[in-house]
Amino acid sequence: MKAFAKIPATVITGFLGAGKTTLVRHLLSRSEGRRIALIVNEFGDVGIDGSLLEEACGVAGCAADDIIELANGCLCCTVADEFLPVMEKLLGRAQPPDHIVIETSGLALPKPLVKAFDWPEIRSKVTVDGVIAVVDGAAVRDGRFASTPEQMARPDHDNPLEEVFDDQLACADMVLLNKADLLDGPALAAVEAQLRAALRPGVKLVSTRHGEADIRVLLGLGAAAEDDLAGRPTHHDTETDHDHDDFESFAVALGPVADPQRVAARLKDIIVAHDILRLKGFLAVSGKEMRHVIQAVGGRIAGYYDRPWRPDEARTGELVVIGLKGLDRTAIGLAIRQE
Repeated sequence: MKAFAKIPATVITGFLGAGKTTLVRHLLSRSEGRRIALIVNEFGDVGIDGSLLEEACGVAGCAADDIIELANGCLCCTVADEFLPVMEKLLGRAQPPDHIVIETSGLALPKPLVKAFDWPEIRSKVTVDGVIAVVDGAAVRDGRFASTPEQMARPDHDNPLEEVFDDQLACADMVLLNKADLLDGPALAAVEAQLRAALRPGVKLVSTRHGEADIRVLLGLGAAAEDDLAGRPTHHDTETDHDHDDFESFAVALGPVADPQRVAARLKDIIVAHDILRLKGFLAVSGKEMRHVIQAVGGRIAGYYDRPWRPDEARTGELVVIGLKGLDRTAIGLAIRQE
C-alpha cells in the first residue's frame, strides 16, 4: 500500500527572522530515518539559509542534493517557473523522498504555494501534510505587525507587514510561538491569547524555544491542505498576481573583520537608524579558521562560529539586508563596511 500513498509535504512559513531555518535544522538532524527533501526559498538574490542547512543534512536519510535552494523571489510568485519543475524532478527520482519540507521566504504567502499542490502533475503524488507558521513571540509582543490607531484612521492605510503576517497565520494548521524564552509569563500569555484570536478553529498553537520541536509533532498532521483552500481566507484571495513591491533586499560584501562583536554593535545602530527588518550573513574574522554567522531581527543580534572555511571558499563576508522599499542602500553599505 505504501507504494500507492501520496508523499506528504510540509510547508514551513513565518515572517522574517521568526526561526524557520533553526527549526528546519533541528528537523533534519532528528529525521528518524526518513528520507527528507528540503526546498529552501529566499527573498533576495543571495542564499544564506541553504548554506546554514548543509551541515544539518550530514545525517542518514539526508544527502547534499536533498537541499534545493531557490533564491531571487518568493515561491508564491514563482510557482510555475521554479516550484513545479523542482517538484517534478524530486518525484521523478528512482528513490523519491519519504517527506518533502518547504521553507518559504519570510515574505511569502503560503496559500498560493498550497494551491500549486492542486495541479494535476502534483496532486496525484503529493499532499500537503500541513502548513506550519513560525512566529517570533518577541516581535508580536513589541507590536511589530500591528497598525497604530492613527495608521488605521487614514483612508490610504496599508501595512504590508501586517498583511503578510496575517496571511501566514490564516493558512496555518499549526503555529509555533517561537522565542518564548524572550517573554515573561504575562507577556507569553498575552501573545498566546492574541494569536489564538486570529487562528482558525482547530489550529494548534505550541510554544517553542530556539526552534526546538519534536518531529513527531511537526510531521504527520494529515491536513491535506490542498483540499481546504476555501477554509483559509486571506487578504490576497482576490488578487490574480501578487507582488512584493513593498519590500526590497540587497547584499553587502565586506572584507575580513578584526572583531565580530564590534561589527554586531555597529549593525545594531544601522538596523535601528534605517528600520531594517532582517539582516543575516557571514563574516570572515581575521586569524580565525571558522566562518562567523550573523543573524539579526530588529535590534536583536546573534553571532556564532558555525564551521571551518572550506578550501574552495573565498574568505570574504557577505550580509543580506531586507526591509521596506526605499532603503538607502548606499548609506547602509558604507556604514556596514566602516571599520
